[in-house]
Amino acid sequence: MSIQEENIARLVERRAAAREGGGAKRIDAQHAKGKLTARERLALLLDEGSFEEYDMFVQHRCTNFGMEKQHFDGDGVVTGCGTVDGRLVYVFAQDFTVSGGSLSKTMSEKICKVMDLALRNGAPLVGLNDSGGARIQEGIDALAGYGEIFERNILSSGVIPQVSGIFGPCAGGAVYSPALTDFTLMVKNTAYMFLTGPAVVKSVTGETVDQEQLGGASVHASKSGVAHFAAPTEQEGIATIRELLSYLPSNNMEEAPRTECNDPVGRVDDALNAIIPDNPNKAYDMYTVIGSIVDNGRFLEVHRDFARNIIVGFARMNGRSVGVVANQPNVLAGVLDINASRKAARFVRFCDAFNIPLVTLVDVPGFLPGTQQEYGAIITNGAKLLYAFGEATVPRVTVTLRKSYGGAHIVMSCKQLRGDINYAWPSANIAVMGADGAVNVLYAKDIKADPEHADEIFEAKKKEYEDLFSNPYQAAQKGYIDDIIEPRNTRFRIIRALEQLSGKRQSLPPKKHDNLPL
Repeated sequence: MSIQEENIARLVERRAAAREGGGAKRIDAQHAKGKLTARERLALLLDEGSFEEYDMFVQHRCTNFGMEKQHFDGDGVVTGCGTVDGRLVYVFAQDFTVSGGSLSKTMSEKICKVMDLALRNGAPLVGLNDSGGARIQEGIDALAGYGEIFERNILSSGVIPQVSGIFGPCAGGAVYSPALTDFTLMVKNTAYMFLTGPAVVKSVTGETVDQEQLGGASVHASKSGVAHFAAPTEQEGIATIRELLSYLPSNNMEEAPRTECNDPVGRVDDALNAIIPDNPNKAYDMYTVIGSIVDNGRFLEVHRDFARNIIVGFARMNGRSVGVVANQPNVLAGVLDINASRKAARFVRFCDAFNIPLVTLVDVPGFLPGTQQEYGAIITNGAKLLYAFGEATVPRVTVTLRKSYGGAHIVMSCKQLRGDINYAWPSANIAVMGADGAVNVLYAKDIKADPEHADEIFEAKKKEYEDLFSNPYQAAQKGYIDDIIEPRNTRFRIIRALEQLSGKRQSLPPKKHDNLPL
């Protein structure tokens, strides 16, 4: 065998060993937990044969606590680039079979390299997390590595899409990288995120809680809102990430890819003409409306189980990606509260950063009252959504279906917040408040002064108020509503409006950065 042949054989051997990660036993242990390996995850995420790996032979440089005797090529993370549906994506996947996926300085350098490449080349970054946290043996070097990653998350924010998949443990400082990215997906039963584990919680607060209760996927998807998606299996989680990327542009200088649409633009739905109940206090399902107007009824919901009184997610209209924001009358009557405001504000800001038009469907009776909301800063949190819509420069189409009352009317992408095209259904009620409340405020003295005819006075004044405001014509007469449309034609009218707005150019005053009410 020649020297060249020996070198090639050695390369093949080293590559094979690197692909084994921590070895067969640890891979078997990973599978026994119902988890895939880092490379198996990347194989599902990326188009077949597209993966280009970087730094396969990197090893850690730590000599503390016997680490000089433990060396694995790749050092616990697989990094590189590939394609998803033919589009370039940079990736890293932590390998739990090597030192529990713990972060060393060299691992952070590998991750930072692909983050820099993603930012430089204008391509999305997907990180698949499965790590025990900072490598204790490296001390401050590991912490410095996290800091380097966090800084790149911050600099990349609003420039390239960043997606985090949590496929195992993610604890302590490690949680902040996913928190800084645009979307976080967790896998149920195997993934968890928390700053301090159950043992620390027990010692400090006396509270007994397990990992799943403290930071499992279901908790973060429904209670904290940390997770945007919760998948039952790793395979479904990766499929969700692929679908999510299909709606997004590669960077903030591009538009999302437009797909061929086989759903007729002029398709009408007569069922929408009858969906609003005659009783204004009766609910209906906003998902029905969304499914009716978007291409082929396909809707990728974000934060599905969190703050369910508002709906956000991605769809296509005539093949164009859009972000949908809609009140949900079926949950808390569609009222805005702290969590709903936070949820929608972050989604609106993401769409605005990445040139994705916004379609807003309004049926909102106001903000949720009560001490819990006021003490929790509903004023500041509601202002986040107000701010998000007010600064957005992407094309925006708003349709008011039924109620649009008080401050909530303003917040939900009204004309005065630079909404481009604002439509209303004939059933729309745009006013400071509902008829019952308004009459009680305006005519309280008259009703009190004549108790014998109180009911008659109340009903007469209520009808007067409803005749004036329980329709969209007052707003339309003043130009606050551009047109009153028949519900069955909503899909066609929104698509036509978006086509008109496709060349929209709007900018904000020069500034270093804004100071939104955090």
